[in-house]
Amino acid sequence: MTKGFKTRLFASLALLAIASVFIFTLDSIPFKIFYGTFAVIAGIELLSFLTQRAKIWWLSLILIEIALLVFSSIFVAKINALQIVLLIFGVCGYDVFAYIFGGLLGGAIFKKSRPFRFVSKNKTWEGTFMGLVCSFLLVGITLLATGATEYIFLIAGPLAVVGDLFESFLKRRYKVKDSSEIVVKNKIFDKFEILVGGRGGHGGYLDRIDSIAFTATILLLLI
Repeated sequence: MTKGFKTRLFASLALLAIASVFIFTLDSIPFKIFYGTFAVIAGIELLSFLTQRAKIWWLSLILIEIALLVFSSIFVAKINALQIVLLIFGVCGYDVFAYIFGGLLGGAIFKKSRPFRFVSKNKTWEGTFMGLVCSFLLVGITLLATGATEYIFLIAGPLAVVGDLFESFLKRRYKVKDSSEIVVKNKIFDKFEILVGGRGGHGGYLDRIDSIAFTATILLLLI
């Protein structure tokens, strides 16, 4: 069990419950506001990186990710409740099951089970594969159960992998383990960071929505 697992699990369940209520109330407008608020705070976390290394190259990387937060917010604002569910199932389905199976099976099948060790050393082949399978199944079953035809959401899992790796690359280059390590020192955000498990070993608001931000942006461009 990794450090901060209980805090992370509790925060995840709490956020899932809140998001579920917001998605199916008032035409999912509360959820859209909810996501937008997260995107703003994640953007502030990103800008805080500049206090450590203000170079043009790193500024461009940060601006790219801020653009992802903006475009993903536009996408979330445009789609309906079912499409939001498909997005969450696709992205969070990968994140959750990759985390679970990576912890349970990591190294059990592949001896060299660190496909992204230079960017994110904790990710494993087993976790990545099972996360993608579970993401595909969650979206596929939802499509079949509802009769929906938004098959493009089946690629949400692979896109989530890329989005997660991009943020991991950004934090590694800045030599910051968690984005919350920067913002948590600010008294304004100190109380809010615990809502996403940031103070208990998780990566802050940015780590919560990085995969969704990337995935939603690509889907916005494709759709």
